[in-house]
Amino acid sequence: MKQKQRITLFGMVAVALIFAACGGDSSTGGVGGGGSDGTLTDSRDGQIYKTVTIGTQTWMAENLNYAVDSSWCYENSADSCAKYGRLYQWASAMGLSATYNSTSASSVISTPQQGVCPAGWHIPTDAEWTTLENKVGGEDVAGTALKSMSGWSRNGNGTDTYGFSALPVGLRNYNGGFGLVGDEANFWSATESATGYAYDLYLDYGNAGMYTGSDHKDYAFSVRCLKDAE
Repeated sequence: MKQKQRITLFGMVAVALIFAACGGDSSTGGVGGGGSDGTLTDSRDGQIYKTVTIGTQTWMAENLNYAVDSSWCYENSADSCAKYGRLYQWASAMGLSATYNSTSASSVISTPQQGVCPAGWHIPTDAEWTTLENKVGGEDVAGTALKSMSGWSRNGNGTDTYGFSALPVGLRNYNGGFGLVGDEANFWSATESATGYAYDLYLDYGNAGMYTGSDHKDYAFSVRCLKDAE
């Protein structure tokens, strides 16, 4: 995927019920849109998420909303968490100590890395995001295919062809300010890009593509969990 420099307001910027053997999370499946859809129940707090199978991958079709340290609702509003899910710093998303926001975590990352995801699910790597991108048409059109059909600024809505339903959540920057709701969706990957930085996937209202960013781990972005391979 090509990289795109971010310009921000901050100047920097029911068919079957299956119980997962490792965690008591459950999923049901049906077919809809460009992918197969279903649900996931997070046994930790009982929240139910939509899921979608696109090609060989099964993704959460909603952003994770599981409360842990170093995660926030947009503008600290519970209503935002209900609508958009939570925003996580990278180490928090990965289930690691916050010290790994500024140091390399290569020695402690597993493959796959469950992180903050429910049992049987994991934080997707940059390569796994690329697999999704290629399946939905490639980098130049993946953004339109994955974005929700409403909520994006300035006629920037997508077609949501596959039921991924990416919402323009915005972000929390490393100084603690919130911004860009309506304009951007940013999703962490499990892949570090440099000391203190990790790759993320980025959609915006003004572009049809899906882009790779390399951002400081102190930013707080959305999390989409990917089901472990069986």
